[in-house]
Amino acid sequence: MRCLLAVLVLAGSSAMAAPVDRLVPEFASETLIINGVTTTSEGRRFVVVQPQGPDQPQIAEISGGSAKPFPDAEWNGRRRSQNGRNAFVGANSLRVGPDGALWVVDRGAAGIGAPLVEGGPKLVRIDLGANRVTRVYDLASVAQGASFVDDVRFNGGLAYLTDAGRPALIVLDLTTGKARRVLENHPSTVAARPLMGEGRQLVDAKGRPVVVHADQLEVSGDGRWLYYQPCSGPMSRIETRFLDDPSLDEATLSAHVEPFADTPSTGGTAIDAAGTIYISDTDRSRILRVSAAGEISTLIADPRLVWVDAMWIDDDGKLWMPAAQLNRTAGLNQGKDAVDWPVRLYSIAIGAKPVRR
Repeated sequence: MRCLLAVLVLAGSSAMAAPVDRLVPEFASETLIINGVTTTSEGRRFVVVQPQGPDQPQIAEISGGSAKPFPDAEWNGRRRSQNGRNAFVGANSLRVGPDGALWVVDRGAAGIGAPLVEGGPKLVRIDLGANRVTRVYDLASVAQGASFVDDVRFNGGLAYLTDAGRPALIVLDLTTGKARRVLENHPSTVAARPLMGEGRQLVDAKGRPVVVHADQLEVSGDGRWLYYQPCSGPMSRIETRFLDDPSLDEATLSAHVEPFADTPSTGGTAIDAAGTIYISDTDRSRILRVSAAGEISTLIADPRLVWVDAMWIDDDGKLWMPAAQLNRTAGLNQGKDAVDWPVRLYSIAIGAKPVRR
């Protein structure tokens, strides 16, 4: 009898120790490269798409198992001869802001190194009650030449954006619409490391190394710190009170930049209310946690997490992760398309409260 009990106990222990799949599939597409996600408290889901064909949307709402152009087909259907004032040219990121609206960053160009379109570089606010654009912030005064406006975070009446083409941060007054460039060509905004994905350096269709300058950024829950980095790391931080002061010259502002964490090549980030920053390690297909003290640990490593891009923490404490496979697309893979379809959107429970900035 004792032997039988021992066998049962061991069998039960073995079953309890069986690995549990922590990744929850949320959406899959056989045609769309989804590289950003955001959700509302009511459960609406929006994604940003990097189109691989002429008829694909750039911003879409996931509903009923499909991705529908948002806010409408016109904003997603710009013709090449059309300027970019009332249509997306190259939507690069999106997020539900602290005001409950959907905000979209339009880089204003078809891709890295492509020419800017008139009216292209902009920040677009979409009212989710009316499902319509209510304001467009023209960034032409601060995004010119090789600019590639990348992402946005909010802090009171200001928005901070990154320029991944002409390395700098952009500070935008949301009331007046006036913008200014700061920390231009500062070591903290310039990519000085190879950009890595799945063990190799990214190279474009012409054989040139892919360089992405100031890219990811996060604002702490109390609004004190802005964390930011080139796509290839490392991460720096600066107190927002210095960024917010237009009277400071570049030398004075630069003196307030602090090294924060030695992060690897990164697709996207998110920050929780406790100050933990989640970053996607594109070289090793894993999600890392960076504590408020700058200490790095691993949340999850999984071969399915190929180039996780812009992440999002929802109100239920789930981290949403679009496994975009951007490093396998032709433009970042020496002209060869190696995407393993479908492209999937995952979530994982982290039990953390979000920061809405």
